[in-house]
Amino acid sequence: MKRYPAGEFKTHCLRLMEQVRKHREPLEITRKGTPIARLVPVDEGRNDIFGCLEGELVVTGDVVSPVVALGAWEALKK
Repeated sequence: MKRYPAGEFKTHCLRLMEQVRKHREPLEITRKGTPIARLVPVDEGRNDIFGCLEGELVVTGDVVSPVVALGAWEALKK
């Protein structure tokens, strides 16, 4: 992992951020030789279950009412 003093990071911030994104290699920012922050690439392509089918499904009809009439179920007749 590369290390950059805070002053040098401040001067070249945009270039270093692009370098981290492109090469996917984190860098450490130091002050007086002591690490104070770490710049890491964002995880792209993270699969999240919530919202993954947004825009893919179409609701047709009533989704609240049961498909079968209530009197047709054997469990409800007793």
